[in-house]
Amino acid sequence: MRGSAVGKEGKGRAGRSEQRRGCAAERGQNASPAGGPAFRPPAHSRHDWIGPPDRLSNLRPVIFHVPQDESALERRLREARQDTQAWNQQFWAQQNASFQQEKEEFIYSRLKAKGLAVRDETGQKATLNAEEMADFYKDFLSKNFRKHMRYNRDWYKRNFTITFLMGQVALVRALRWLRWKKKNVGD
Repeated sequence: MRGSAVGKEGKGRAGRSEQRRGCAAERGQNASPAGGPAFRPPAHSRHDWIGPPDRLSNLRPVIFHVPQDESALERRLREARQDTQAWNQQFWAQQNASFQQEKEEFIYSRLKAKGLAVRDETGQKATLNAEEMADFYKDFLSKNFRKHMRYNRDWYKRNFTITFLMGQVALVRALRWLRWKKKNVGD
């Protein structure tokens, strides 16, 4: 769901007016001048919000809810998630830009080798067939193999840390709830 709140179950919780605001953000209305997400959740929201895909990375940015009574452990978890999201956004924005540039260069060089122009008589962009593009994709993946391996290694490390912190937060919350229940049942 674009521009909607995400609850504990991961299901959308946005009302119609909130959904309309999310759709307006997707159309580029109310875009943030700082270049950040073009949407903002309402101030009273108590959930993380997931926005429309970023135009460079194709990833959906998350605006994380910051509770007023956030503990130090919960803050560490939120900051780890925010840091991982920023790192992920940056990697894929750079990777996608590199991919597009190298793809254009590949197409240009192949068309030039065939003696063809980049645009045909009607003004449309000339294209290569699937077999020719398969050569590019194979070469691109081979050339970036080590980069992708480092990315995967770092992604797993970051997500293991996040999962560990989530487990700690869940345990602290469960113990807090049990203490509260024991105290209130005894009264």
